[in-house]
Amino acid sequence: MTYATDPRVDAYIDKLPAWQRAICHEVRDLVHAADPAVVETIKRTDKPYFVLQGNVCALLAAKTHVNVFLYDGAIVPDPEGIITGGHDNKTARTVAVRQGEKINAPALTAMFRQIIANNRAGGWRVLKAQ
Repeated sequence: MTYATDPRVDAYIDKLPAWQRAICHEVRDLVHAADPAVVETIKRTDKPYFVLQGNVCALLAAKTHVNVFLYDGAIVPDPEGIITGGHDNKTARTVAVRQGEKINAPALTAMFRQIIANNRAGGWRVLKAQ
């Protein structure tokens, strides 16, 4: 898959250990596959964000895992149970992927698509008010 990359996101990913790079590249591919209009950027000084009419997700490499922050995750169905954190957060949920774990690509892609659809419909504040 070909998509426009942000060299700052490349720089973030390139400095990670190989196993975290692999996770970040897979998530990056999945979010771009969910919608070709997704754009990469850096927010909060150095964190990769993927946006389309609002935040879709962000990456944060921690010592033992990579967090994928799902924006509007609080109103996105999780039938596969891939959400690992942020259950009390009103807007974001987290999927933590550890070394050796496989990403549930179909479930994560479905969540990305729903978040993008929600963003296009005005975002979680508009949708919650309806």
